[in-house]
Amino acid sequence: MKFKHGAIRCDDDSPALRCGFVRQQAFTLIDVMMAMLVIGLAIISLQAGISCGFMTVDASRETLRATQVMLEKLETVRLYSWSQLNTAGFMPTNFTAPFNPSTNATGGFNYQGTLSINNASSVSETYSNDLKEVIVTVTWTNLNILRTRTMSTFVSQYGLQNYIYY
Repeated sequence: MKFKHGAIRCDDDSPALRCGFVRQQAFTLIDVMMAMLVIGLAIISLQAGISCGFMTVDASRETLRATQVMLEKLETVRLYSWSQLNTAGFMPTNFTAPFNPSTNATGGFNYQGTLSINNASSVSETYSNDLKEVIVTVTWTNLNILRTRTMSTFVSQYGLQNYIYY
């Protein structure tokens, strides 16, 4: 007669009673450690991917707001006449704009910008004396990273203003 008791198997068919240990089916310590390592690496990779995604979204939002600030300044230039653009000091050359333009918002950071109106020296056409190049540069620092964006356009003496105001 054969019987099992816990991890010991005893066999009484032989003249002498023989008992031995039965191998149990279970995970070893190495199997468990390897599984924990794989799961740990997966969790760390997932967390790093999510963190990188949030940082990318934040950088995109900051760049989009910088583009809005620059476009606002360039659109303002369109409202001025040719003589106003050529008047020194008529337009401020330095400006600041908040990251969050809401009046109720607090905190955040500010964009520092410069606006310059120069002769269109890069244009070699005969009408280059009737052109001005407007350059808007915005810089900001967030999370100890300095970022800069620039936008430029040309303004003509005989452009849109003559059709509207003359």
